[in-house]
Amino acid sequence: MDKREGVGVSVDAMLEDLRVLVETESPSRDLAALEGSAKAVAAMLEQRLGGRAELVASPAGTHVRWSGGGEPRVLVLGHHDTVFPIGTLERRPFRVADGRATGPGVYDMLGGLVQAVHGLAALDDLTGVEFLVTADEEVGSHHSRALIEERARACGAVLVFEGAAEGGHLKVARKGCGTFEVTVHGRASHAGLEPQAGVNALVEAARQVLDIAALNRPEVGTTVTPTVAFAGTTDNVVPAKASITVDVRVASDTERARVEAAFAALTPHLDGARITVSGSVNRPPMPPEVAGELLAHARKLLPGVEGVAVGGGSDGNFTAALGVPTLDGLGAVGGGAHADHEYLMVDSMAERAHLAAGLVNAIRG
Repeated sequence: MDKREGVGVSVDAMLEDLRVLVETESPSRDLAALEGSAKAVAAMLEQRLGGRAELVASPAGTHVRWSGGGEPRVLVLGHHDTVFPIGTLERRPFRVADGRATGPGVYDMLGGLVQAVHGLAALDDLTGVEFLVTADEEVGSHHSRALIEERARACGAVLVFEGAAEGGHLKVARKGCGTFEVTVHGRASHAGLEPQAGVNALVEAARQVLDIAALNRPEVGTTVTPTVAFAGTTDNVVPAKASITVDVRVASDTERARVEAAFAALTPHLDGARITVSGSVNRPPMPPEVAGELLAHARKLLPGVEGVAVGGGSDGNFTAALGVPTLDGLGAVGGGAHADHEYLMVDSMAERAHLAAGLVNAIRG
């Protein structure tokens, strides 16, 4: 057998499908690009699995659904949006060299989608299998969450094909995550003639950044990280407005409640300043216990694989929080998510495709 073939799975065919998806750029919030990417995903599903894929319009972009018919038993979950703007491909084209595939989105998470499709294409019967590939995971899944939760409840088990953890391990626990926007309202004045007449929003924002950073509790898995700030209009005006963006990760609902309450209670230090806060921990923590039975199946199929906890969030957070059995990190073995050095290990593709097929068969009993 050719070294680039598995039983019923062709690595060369997977790489060709991966090339098509990577070269169909799909940055989040770019509705035209996402429609094109959704059509590429739908075409792959139809070509490899048969049947018809449904394009589901949403304000955040086009989602893709496919069903093998019959009573739903397992939801294969992924997303086709990426964090890379149009034009990234020109600078960093799809390549396969030295055992690695590179290009925008190969690891997060186009490679996982391809592996799942090709693995299931090797099965004779896909009754009970559903695919849902969303368009807004990288920006919070605000417009796909309800659909994800509906199909997860209907199917009763969820396989998430996000990139694997380090060493190819699976992801059984994730932190809850969210973004907060803190806006400071001050009062403008001439910075030279009468600075005392103003209320300096930048100074207030600096004080708020320190208060926000103090909410960190790394010993219990909570990180609160100010990431972006803006203030002022020109160099001789006391700034009337400033904004702070904050990334939050929590490992428990108790910490989620504490952090959300702390943001709601932020108060100004300067007389005359005012603070408004928006945002929440919109992805709940993913508890490890919901992955137990699925992980046991995976260990039988792929000896040596383990389940690990990670800090990043995925749509698996939503399904796990419902209590629906969920196993994540089933996708590409590689690394560099959201970075220029993103890569996928080619020699793992057939193995992961077979894992996908084996898990689906195990779930269907």
